[in-house]
Amino acid sequence: MTENTVILESELTCPDCGHAQVEIMPTDACQWFYECRNCAALLKPKPGDCCVFCSYGTVACPPIQAGQDCCG
Repeated sequence: MTENTVILESELTCPDCGHAQVEIMPTDACQWFYECRNCAALLKPKPGDCCVFCSYGTVACPPIQAGQDCCG
């Protein structure tokens, strides 16, 4: 992996039921909401985080990985 490689797959883990799901992160928009596929909980970013991937994912969103402001 090179310095400029942005990872697009992230595993989101629901804080309510613990279900984990691998998702592809969008590169052209922020994802502020995500519905758990197991319990239907609506995930929202934690205070100070810019998106659900930064809060609940195994990989930060593409802008953060690239050293930019999130979704700005």
